[in-house]
Amino acid sequence: MQTHTKIFTNPLYLTSGRILEPYQIIYETYGTLNDDKSNAILITHALTGSHHCAGRYEHEKKVGWWDNMVGDHKPIDTTKYFVICANVIGSCYGSTSPISPIYGSFGDNGYYRFKFPVITIQDMVKAIRILLNSLEISCLYAVIGGSMGGMQALSFAILYPKSARAFIPIAMSYSSNPQVIMINKVMREIVMLDSDFKGGNYAINSGELPAFKGLQIARMLGFSQYISLATMQKKFARNYVGTDGAFDLLGRFEIERYLDYNGANFTKYFDPLCYLYLIRALSMYDATLGFDNLENALKKIKSPLHLIGFSGDNMFPINEMLEIKKCMDMLNIPCTFYEVQSDYGHDSFLVEVEKYGEYVKDLIDNIK
Repeated sequence: MQTHTKIFTNPLYLTSGRILEPYQIIYETYGTLNDDKSNAILITHALTGSHHCAGRYEHEKKVGWWDNMVGDHKPIDTTKYFVICANVIGSCYGSTSPISPIYGSFGDNGYYRFKFPVITIQDMVKAIRILLNSLEISCLYAVIGGSMGGMQALSFAILYPKSARAFIPIAMSYSSNPQVIMINKVMREIVMLDSDFKGGNYAINSGELPAFKGLQIARMLGFSQYISLATMQKKFARNYVGTDGAFDLLGRFEIERYLDYNGANFTKYFDPLCYLYLIRALSMYDATLGFDNLENALKKIKSPLHLIGFSGDNMFPINEMLEIKKCMDMLNIPCTFYEVQSDYGHDSFLVEVEKYGEYVKDLIDNIK
């Protein structure tokens, strides 16, 4: 595992018509790139993911977000493949974002904040493609990602059809549905109402961050999309916290304690401005951007598309992925769809790798 930062001085032209100049991308690599650079696999991350998809840093207990999928002799086997995972622009882990300093500026007023341009998932893909060009990798072995990462994988297939021999989008859709947009709207309002947020003018890189209660609550709301009712019943049911009084106004059920813990923990590693920009990009996502319709977008795809969906995913129901499959079949472009039987919810792609990891391994090992 190696971490790299690449700075680009040429302008990145965005969908909005604005530019980023200069900008940087932080990324990690795993395994060894072969001589003809034909064994590189790109992993694209989800909303709050990062470039750290596998392994463990010396100073941290937590492993990378897809450590059960990526590594030596794991489904994405780093003894065979050279894996690249890049942090998207707009995120808070080191790639250029709202909390990055504007080139040539000084002091706390020199950060982008709300001056940062609205970005699309297509912009993220374009920046990663430029990164790959700088590494002289013209054709990837595969592009694989889940949720927002799956949207990036699909957009790679459409925008850069010769950029990989296969594309594997997981737990995603070709456009964000109204429920996703609605919940993102509520989360945005909650974050912006927080007094600690200060209209986006909170201190950046000042050491200990404020509590950002708004971001905590937004994260709690997000969990209503990530795990299903069936999972909530199994994990929490109606169990009550034993140390909380049954008739205390602020007494908590176990699921409430879980939300409190996860919300408070989230603000230790994620930034509210970046969260606003990323949920905006997620809400705006539409694979047909720049095309008349889905058919015209998908007909650009040249390499096989392998879709993986989860039966219990309420955020991106499988019928949305089946729309892609139906259109690809009509266009006579190679496409498969694999449905994983799971009632866990949207986060199945992260926590239930044992249910589909071997399928992914077989897909990868049989790419032609």
